[in-house]
Amino acid sequence: MSSTKHAVVVLGDQLDLKNPALLANPPETAHILMVESPAESTVVWVHKVRIALFLSAMRHFAEELRKAGYAVHYRKLGDTGKHSLVEGIGSLCKQHGYTSIDMAEPGEWRLEQDFLGMAKTKGIKLRLLDDTHYLCTRAEFAKWASGYKQMRMEYFYREMRKRTGVLMEGAEPAGGKWNFDTENRSAFPKSGPGTISPPAAFEPDEITKEVFAEVEQHFPKHPGTLANFQWPVTREQALKALDTFIATRFTNFGNYQDAMWTNTPFGWHSLVSSSINLHLLHPMEVVEKAEAAFRENKVDIASAEGFIRQILGWREFMRGVYWLDMPKMRDDNFLQAKLDLPKWFWTGKTQMNCLKDSIGQTMDHGYAHHIQRLMVIGNFALLAGLVPQQVEDWFLAVYVDAIEWVELPNVAGMALFANGGRFTSKPYIASGAYIKRMSNYCTGCKYKPSEKVGDDACPFTTLYWGFLDQHEKMLSANPRTGLMAKNIARLDDAQRTALRQKVADTFKNIEQL
Repeated sequence: MSSTKHAVVVLGDQLDLKNPALLANPPETAHILMVESPAESTVVWVHKVRIALFLSAMRHFAEELRKAGYAVHYRKLGDTGKHSLVEGIGSLCKQHGYTSIDMAEPGEWRLEQDFLGMAKTKGIKLRLLDDTHYLCTRAEFAKWASGYKQMRMEYFYREMRKRTGVLMEGAEPAGGKWNFDTENRSAFPKSGPGTISPPAAFEPDEITKEVFAEVEQHFPKHPGTLANFQWPVTREQALKALDTFIATRFTNFGNYQDAMWTNTPFGWHSLVSSSINLHLLHPMEVVEKAEAAFRENKVDIASAEGFIRQILGWREFMRGVYWLDMPKMRDDNFLQAKLDLPKWFWTGKTQMNCLKDSIGQTMDHGYAHHIQRLMVIGNFALLAGLVPQQVEDWFLAVYVDAIEWVELPNVAGMALFANGGRFTSKPYIASGAYIKRMSNYCTGCKYKPSEKVGDDACPFTTLYWGFLDQHEKMLSANPRTGLMAKNIARLDDAQRTALRQKVADTFKNIEQL
């Protein structure tokens, strides 16, 4: 095949020299196509930090490709106009006469459909290659899922452990059990988290500063600030971020991975998810370093297993479920939620301390850890009955590690129960009491987590009891939520009437909470 008629497409979340499309096309013959599309930052109202991270990482990777000997055709924001990413690739193909392209399969269902449509319309031969960045192919996951009436991550995770040999002692799991989740749920001491070893931070270089200027130029009204940007944008930086976590932060990750504290945006978390999702790090190399820390007695089994489960288990499971259930997943609304997303989701300007802090740090850094996302922001969205698609768009927009294949199933399935328990055994709901137990957010808050009615009632507690009231029948039929349903059954008619009135008032005044 003539190199002048053939090209390789590299997407912004496929920044790895071991990308299968690059491995199939050596530098001496391959022509690389990369496009920055303004449209990709307006599909949802994308956080400035997320835009900057993708663009800076892409530009750094393009330089890496050139140094490796590849010919790279790269279109920056100002060169693309209002064209979509796929239209930009099509335009490059027309300009340079490419009639066939190779690429690793896109991470998003929408993009894959767009590329297939473009190839058909323009008569371009498109070859999609299995993305070897992942540890389980789409076909392998579909085969596994076909054997279960109800998919559960725990069973998939055990299979992945057996397949890879990670944290195994022969045929048995290291430490004598598969899952140490119950040992990884500690709150910080009442005195606070104390001194936390800082994550690796990276001063923006000239490429990144140039990106900052263009983000401010092209997306001035988008949410967030670039003032605190410190994310890895190259593989070298990503490796340093990982090594810093393993050496100085991993030891306390397990105990405190669910803990929350005011003005503590990162806790003991690794902050490498964005690097894994951009393919600057391979998930298996992250898992191997984590396991090595355990084998060398640098961290306990609970920390190691909890961290590895998120990558080897949950991350791969989310991807598998996404490709199995799209595009239906995007439309799911099992609970018929219909309330619009409050405007303060984009500012953090609410009187609820937990949401003010969690959303505030999201706007400042493009980051919140999994419990802030699931049990604060997601929990509120579920209890309040916010429209799933609006919540999904928000999560996709604001987090640096948000790519639809991982964001959508986490939000639709895990946080919002929008698919009715397709792969979760219950709705993940909690009252203000949970937030009080796991944080200091309730200290000094206007609202009291112990109150469900009255002027001082915590909206989380009010809406939690309202959720029990509204969905009592469904919750009663589920063994894992039966006790919750029994609690609401204990309320007499007068108490239910008062609760329902308070719930209605909370919905009515949601913008003022």
